[in-house]
Amino acid sequence: MNDHNFFASAPQGLLELLADELRALGATAIRLQPAGVYFRGPLALGYRACLWSRLAGRVLLEIAVGPARDADELYTTVQRVDWRQHIPTRGTLAVEFTGANPAIVHTRYGAQRVKDAIVDQFNARGGIRPDVDVRRPDVRVSVHLRKPSGHGIKGMFQETSHDEAVISIDLAGEGLHRRGWREDGVEAPIKENLAAGVLLRAGWPALAAAGAPLVDPMCGSGTLLIEAAHIACDRAPGLSREYFGFQAWRGHQPAIWSELMTEARARAAIGISKVPPIFGFDGDPAAVKAAIANAARAGLGGRIRVERRELAELVAPETGPSGHDRECMGLVATNPPYGERLGVRADMPALYELLGERLRAQFGGWKAAVLAPDLELGRAIGLRAERRHVLYNGAIPVNLLRFEIPREAPPPRAYVRSEGGEALFNRLRKNRKQLGSWAARNGIEAYRVYDSDIPEYAVAVDVYRDWALVQEYAAPAEIDPVRAAARLREALRVIPDALEIPAGQVVCKRRERAKGGGQYGRRDDAGDLLEVREGPGRFLVNLTDYLDTGLFLDHRETRALVGKLARGQRFLNLFAYTGTASVYAGKGGALSTTTVDMSSTYCAWARRNLELNGLRGPQHRVVEAECREFMARELRRYGLIFLDPPTFSNSKKMAGVFDVQRDHVELIRAAVRLLERGGVLIFSTNYRRFRLDEERLADLEIEELSATTIPKDFARSPKIHKVWRIEAGR
Repeated sequence: MNDHNFFASAPQGLLELLADELRALGATAIRLQPAGVYFRGPLALGYRACLWSRLAGRVLLEIAVGPARDADELYTTVQRVDWRQHIPTRGTLAVEFTGANPAIVHTRYGAQRVKDAIVDQFNARGGIRPDVDVRRPDVRVSVHLRKPSGHGIKGMFQETSHDEAVISIDLAGEGLHRRGWREDGVEAPIKENLAAGVLLRAGWPALAAAGAPLVDPMCGSGTLLIEAAHIACDRAPGLSREYFGFQAWRGHQPAIWSELMTEARARAAIGISKVPPIFGFDGDPAAVKAAIANAARAGLGGRIRVERRELAELVAPETGPSGHDRECMGLVATNPPYGERLGVRADMPALYELLGERLRAQFGGWKAAVLAPDLELGRAIGLRAERRHVLYNGAIPVNLLRFEIPREAPPPRAYVRSEGGEALFNRLRKNRKQLGSWAARNGIEAYRVYDSDIPEYAVAVDVYRDWALVQEYAAPAEIDPVRAAARLREALRVIPDALEIPAGQVVCKRRERAKGGGQYGRRDDAGDLLEVREGPGRFLVNLTDYLDTGLFLDHRETRALVGKLARGQRFLNLFAYTGTASVYAGKGGALSTTTVDMSSTYCAWARRNLELNGLRGPQHRVVEAECREFMARELRRYGLIFLDPPTFSNSKKMAGVFDVQRDHVELIRAAVRLLERGGVLIFSTNYRRFRLDEERLADLEIEELSATTIPKDFARSPKIHKVWRIEAGR
């Protein structure tokens, strides 16, 4: 049986493991390359690698190597392959191209020339050509440019003294991390082949064979759990896949594949009873539901136990007698949330510290394998790592830290603040003491306690009762992102101590320009609402799900002004958001309130705020409408109008694009037309570069109130908003 050249790709940090895996499958002539492993063997070996490799991303079958000094030579080399032997005439193909040389610098251009060469060959030989399908083609062709290596197919082409193209058939067709059990369209924080690499590095196969349990305390959608179970029960990772790139390839040998599949099914049937106890926990009920569903699709229904449990509640599971004396009690393997997964929920140092505390307290004698984005977070665990491996989750480098957890827990290492951290601690303590007394006297439970007072710690910190919201300002491009991230993590260590707030009640977000103008886009799905007092009103805030919380703290004095002016008036709140100004107006004695916003979410939120404050009945109406359209058709007149439009909006619910600088004159005039004689319009904007066009509004009586509406806790940011009182001219 003829041997072929193959190439298997894999994430960096796993290539040695992949080489060992391929060697165990029967591969020979193994050579490690920066992005994968070259090997040789019969076609059956390529099939076996697709079916059994837990680490490979793709498996490529080399079919030709030829010169490609420029695009024309690449075209000629590709045409010298008889593509009728590979691609069905009425089938589909896709081309992936990697590498570059001075004449071919764009991969898209290289792929286009390869596709042209293949299609032109079919057209020249009969006029019927395959179509292109980039998602799931019958045959995916891979072409890689490289310097001549002396390896590859010998004698097929003679001229290989310059840059050459390696032409391959992608036997996988799509990434082999797609095992077939995850729901379509749902991505995981960690790819399946990387999860398998974590488990192999941690020595899980030997532990599983000995019956040791595995625990993932932050299991997410269950990737580590399922990979661990499949390793333990000898189930081929490709057994559930419905699609491979060789199935419609004209060189495919179905008999070989059928034999391999029969063997894999038999091994899985035998091995399923060998799954040791595997436990997954997560505080997110949606994650728990997804993990259970994924396990069922992976053929592991009832074999993995998944429960909702917060990390602070983590205890070692009762697994019963092991039947033998083993040194290791089990393995804790986890990928704690970080980056986008963590974004708005909790601070990372506290999370890793809590993980370390639970490991020391509950898992003495166990092994642990923990992924951390950097070593500082790894040190927060408080255990000395016996081994460290740098792996890549896509393009993101992560550290796999392996621990032997002492049977007797050592005391946790104390955190020592840096000089900057100590200065931040002292500033927060001072501000909280001063502003806390002022807030208590004024019945305020939500206020800003820090706003980049120390430039190196570029965050805003708002207190919401016994919670803190930390908003990180995106660092300028010239700031080292690693240093900025380290300062943020230090700030998140300091803030709970300085404010005497539990670390689990510190929420972190990043403030930056929203893409597509989405000011209030949804960020999470926690749905938790917290009630806070502010002067005469009570308001529901959400610290996790959106960039803003539902209560603009800097508008506290503006809302109070609305409340003073509202007595005996019909009040209209335009671009009302969560209706907080309507609450002030209602509590201030308004005859009626009308609250208008085009978001159904915020209209519902406004109704809850009104009801929370006893403002019920038809005199307090909430209207879901685009505000400019509402004003154009509204027949009622109002004694007081509050107009606080967004800076920019291109919402699908409105016609065109709104820009407050460009459109404010028309907007103000539309609002003024709805005023009763002697009525007042309060106009506000948070656009710092805004300039009111007083010339075009010269017939109106306008008074700027910006300076008088900046609250005490925003005194450091006097430009945070601008406010005007506007009346129709007499």
